[in-house]
Amino acid sequence: MKPDIDTLLGRGVVDVIVRKDLEDKLKSGKKLRVKLGIDPSGADLHIGHMVVIKKLREFQIAGHHIQLLFGNFTGQIGDPTDKLNARKPKTKQELEKNAEKYIGQAGKILDTKNIEVAWNANWLSKLSFGDVVKLAQIFTVPQMMERDMFQERSKNGNDVYLHEFMYPLMQGYDSVALKSDIELGGTDQTFNLLAGRKIQKAYNQEPQNILTVPLLIGTDGKDKMGKSLDNYIGVNETAQNMFGKTMSISDELIADYFELTTDIPLAEIANIKKALQEGENPRNLKIRLAKEIVTLYHDKKAAAAAEKEFIEVFSNKGIPEEIEQRKLKNPKWNIVELIAETGLSSSKNEARRLVQGGGVKIDGQKIQSIDDSIDISTEKLLQVGKRKFLKVSSK
Repeated sequence: MKPDIDTLLGRGVVDVIVRKDLEDKLKSGKKLRVKLGIDPSGADLHIGHMVVIKKLREFQIAGHHIQLLFGNFTGQIGDPTDKLNARKPKTKQELEKNAEKYIGQAGKILDTKNIEVAWNANWLSKLSFGDVVKLAQIFTVPQMMERDMFQERSKNGNDVYLHEFMYPLMQGYDSVALKSDIELGGTDQTFNLLAGRKIQKAYNQEPQNILTVPLLIGTDGKDKMGKSLDNYIGVNETAQNMFGKTMSISDELIADYFELTTDIPLAEIANIKKALQEGENPRNLKIRLAKEIVTLYHDKKAAAAAEKEFIEVFSNKGIPEEIEQRKLKNPKWNIVELIAETGLSSSKNEARRLVQGGGVKIDGQKIQSIDDSIDISTEKLLQVGKRKFLKVSSK
């Protein structure tokens, strides 16, 4: 079913600029060019990234033309938004490799066969120095310094580099090149999205409308979802991990997650909010939420199996019926090296944090020290966190 205008401009939306203008365009029945720009600095997406992709899908279902723009030029510079220091540059090859993986993951909910995929190096790399100067004349230095992050850096004595002023100019020029009618983005992108309106007007184009979505709070209940904080639910994670992580979110986030990460109708979400207020056990609602999320990225069968395992492992204090087995070459391992070697942590530093936080067990016994030595000449059950189990032994 096609989403109506209220859903397009209301569900999971923070700001619409300019709302009346965009409402009129949507009511006209015109097929609009809807742009989402992405600098693919990483290849692995989480459901926080997918909040704006879900909004893009709504416009796609409504019949509009979707423009998925990858910053294989801008990504080499990096948007300074939400950073106290300049980002480390990526190579064009790294960005394009990441983008291909991004398309595959976005395709879990977006029809990527029926979208326009664009690469901004195709036009930005061809601009002359004179073209760049023309772009720069559109803005003043005080206007650029209005960005909160630049002000924060300046106040803290951190450098603001001249090339970082170029980023919103380039992102805005992307909208000129694509003749975009609407641009979507997170609330941290508002400055850049507004720059696109100003630059389009300077190039005698009708300024794009803007729609911003909120930044999803991670499973820790404090900060926006991100891999560096290990508070994320990955798009490519197993159904079991996805289900378990969803069950770990704070009760205060339940309604927001239903609205931003699922397809449950808003009327039902209103009932969910009411049920919470009236004393419904949050655990019951989290189970439904987890099943909705797993179904979206896997399927109903996987969601049902993940629910069954969760109840067995965490409610009945058991262990999964099926556990992967891994044979390693050496019989003796330092616990940190063992966790990293088996891939149950992304790095040795993360493994150390897990041990020090009491999150690692061997055969049900908590590991007390990062210096502990583990003998796997006979099979051991390694548990990392609440959801990761692995049987390990030496060859």
